[in-house]
Amino acid sequence: MTDAAIGATERSVEEFVQEKSAYYAREFARIQGKTGFSWSWNSMAAVCGPLWGAARGVWGFFWTFLVLELFALVQVGRGLWGELGADQLARYERLLENIARREAQAAESLALGDADDAEAKLKIAENLRAAADKALEAATAANSMALTILLTGIALLVAVKLAEGFYANIAYEAQYLRWRSGRGAQAGINRSGLLFGAVGILAIWPLTLLRFTVAKPDEAIAGFTGGFLGERVPITEFPVGKEYFAALAKRVDTGFDWLAINFGDVFDGVTAGIRSVLDGLEVLLIQSPWPVVMFVTVVVALRLAGPRVAIFTAAALVYLAFMGLWELAMITVALIGAGAALCVVIGIPLGIWFGKSRRAYAIAEPVLDFMQTMPAFVYLIPIIAFFGTGKPPGVLATLIFAMPPVIRLTALGMRGVPETTKEAAIAFGCSRRQLLFNVELPLALPSIMTGINQTILMALSMVVIASLIGAEGLGALILEALQYAAKGQGLLGGLAILFCAMVIDRIAQGIYRKKTGAA
Repeated sequence: MTDAAIGATERSVEEFVQEKSAYYAREFARIQGKTGFSWSWNSMAAVCGPLWGAARGVWGFFWTFLVLELFALVQVGRGLWGELGADQLARYERLLENIARREAQAAESLALGDADDAEAKLKIAENLRAAADKALEAATAANSMALTILLTGIALLVAVKLAEGFYANIAYEAQYLRWRSGRGAQAGINRSGLLFGAVGILAIWPLTLLRFTVAKPDEAIAGFTGGFLGERVPITEFPVGKEYFAALAKRVDTGFDWLAINFGDVFDGVTAGIRSVLDGLEVLLIQSPWPVVMFVTVVVALRLAGPRVAIFTAAALVYLAFMGLWELAMITVALIGAGAALCVVIGIPLGIWFGKSRRAYAIAEPVLDFMQTMPAFVYLIPIIAFFGTGKPPGVLATLIFAMPPVIRLTALGMRGVPETTKEAAIAFGCSRRQLLFNVELPLALPSIMTGINQTILMALSMVVIASLIGAEGLGALILEALQYAAKGQGLLGGLAILFCAMVIDRIAQGIYRKKTGAA
């Protein structure tokens, strides 16, 4: 390296570190000039530990060694003031109280002339005394380990300090390279970072040390709450916010009741509409002879998705028929079909809108996140409040839970259409309708079909959950198997649900593959 290059590097290091630049320039050159591990020592990092990392902005160093030092300090604290045998000693005292009570009962029985009962009580007291002696021995043995734990903690602390000293310059040199490449790494000492590190240590270390080194931490911390509540309350029982939770829960109940009363006709209309669709599907699937339904379904699969899907469909339907699950399976197909169809009918237009309007998607994204991350059982609460129980509420719960994937993936597919392709189509005179149906939707179709697939699978997952609110079908069979631990029934019912979903999905995906010529 030429003198000019060396000088430029030193100036760069000086600009980066701002303080003790000569030291860091020398250490960085040593690290960069050697392959493998470089023995570079940083006394300040070894002494200050995580605080050095916070001041220099090396946050990986800060968090790693904050945890490691805390672990070592916990061992030191346990060895110095930790009451290692406190649990066994407390057990020993409880056993002594029980022994005294048994002996008193034996004396009373003896005074009443019941020698057999007195002998039994004394025998119990003798057994308890043996257990008390063992508890005392265990407490003594635990207390004798204090010195070993203390020495172990000191050894760990020394090892952590050595690791901090030897690793600090390596971590800081890596940060220097990120800063030099323009990736926004911190340069110099940041006072606000140092303050944040100090606050973090004070927030984490004292309570953690107290929790893991003191025998009764609640009693030790209880004094801090006395000024707030007028009594000494353990910190683990501090009733923060309980009254707000109860008040808010009561308001939510009132809101649900108000909506159910004032918009009951709307909810009843929605329920009636979904019930009519389900009734029609069930009449078609259940009242018709099952060989007829099987034949028509296999022919549809053959015409729309090809011979392989038709063979699989026939095998799945034969399984349902010969296992005696046909009626339950058709109810489940009606539920899945109605729920998935509503998800597609509502979700794809919304996905197209969100794919074209980033502002609309930005508003809808938190709602979609809520719909996907909220536990599925929670959906049953408002569904029951507004729509009651039965199959239509099960379809609505499926709609809420299973619609986000088709919306997200439709929007993703629409945004993935190249702008140059759309500009070329417009240049050739495409109207907005032609652009959508002849250019954007065909190019976004793979992503849309993936969204439909995910929606069908999520609708399938809601079948068992919806059975909790009266949705019949194979979900009720699985629920019964769970209640009575009927392993065979549960497995066979689960396979039936799987086959139903796979048939629906394979036919839907087969339509797309046949049109595009995909294998």
